[in-house]
Amino acid sequence: MARYIGPKARVSRRLGANIWGTRGENIALDRRPYPPGEHGRTRRRSNPSEYLLQLQEKQKARFTYGLSEKQFRNLFEEANRREGVTGEIMLRYLELRVDNIVYRAGWAATRPQARQFVSHGHVDVNGRRVTIPSYRVRKGDVVELRTKAREFIVIRQNVDVLDRTPPPWLEPTEGGQRITVRELPLREHIDVPVREQLIVELYSK
Repeated sequence: MARYIGPKARVSRRLGANIWGTRGENIALDRRPYPPGEHGRTRRRSNPSEYLLQLQEKQKARFTYGLSEKQFRNLFEEANRREGVTGEIMLRYLELRVDNIVYRAGWAATRPQARQFVSHGHVDVNGRRVTIPSYRVRKGDVVELRTKAREFIVIRQNVDVLDRTPPPWLEPTEGGQRITVRELPLREHIDVPVREQLIVELYSK
């Protein structure tokens, strides 16, 4: 199962970043800005190893987008077979997941919530219901909320409260209820704080 159901703040403290974007993680990082565990205060190394840095970057990306280790490696290998910069292609594939589109559109507060909306069948792609969160959209595809989902209180509240502006490669219409993939995402449009080159180095060993 790719979905992580353990304590989120614990993972965020270990990686030193707010992975899922929740308020609880921010509180935990502010109150205890060191790794979890009995020796967390003394475990932080002043000069972490190269392998540790590479592993942490991979874990950041994997947990952020909600992939299992096998899924993440398969995606990396697919990106590695394409012409171009492997790390950027990998991030592009992650951004083109339909659950990430739902998150970027501001319909969901977090990516796990976006994943749930897709799994429960509340999202259409090109007029057809999609229930697979890892479904990869393409340039020109139209992602929209189903009619019933547009009335959900949680979605309406997310749209009003989050007021999240979609990245330039996505074009919202119908009052933000529909998103068109205008272009493929460029690296400068992906704001996830991940150093993808370290992930490439990790898997290239």
